[in-house]
Amino acid sequence: MAKRKKLTQKELKEHKQALIKLREKIFRDMQALTKDTLDKSQKEAAGDLSGYTYHMADVASDTFEREFSLDLAANEQRLIYEIEEALKRIETNEYGFCLMCGEKIAKQRLKAIPYAQYCIKCQNKREKER
Repeated sequence: MAKRKKLTQKELKEHKQALIKLREKIFRDMQALTKDTLDKSQKEAAGDLSGYTYHMADVASDTFEREFSLDLAANEQRLIYEIEEALKRIETNEYGFCLMCGEKIAKQRLKAIPYAQYCIKCQNKREKER
């Protein structure tokens, strides 16, 4: 394999700062989402604080919304993990290279998705395999 041209220190620093900002934003969003979802009982979430039961459809709707919120939080947790992995790759000078083929990931892709692990070609292959 030909020698891979690594990103400059300035580029790495910029990507690191972008990843840290993104991680902080996602973490704040995730905390707010889980706090709103988990800290309330189903009655509180529905706005029903009376002692009366309510319709089964309301219970189902509230349960769906609660599970949906938890799924969003799980997706955000996955993104935080991917960001952490990208930060590790910056420290080991492996950032910006596809984990599958080893080729350089396009700068535009890294700008759009700073935690990208794969070049476009390999990402497309992975998605087709699913």
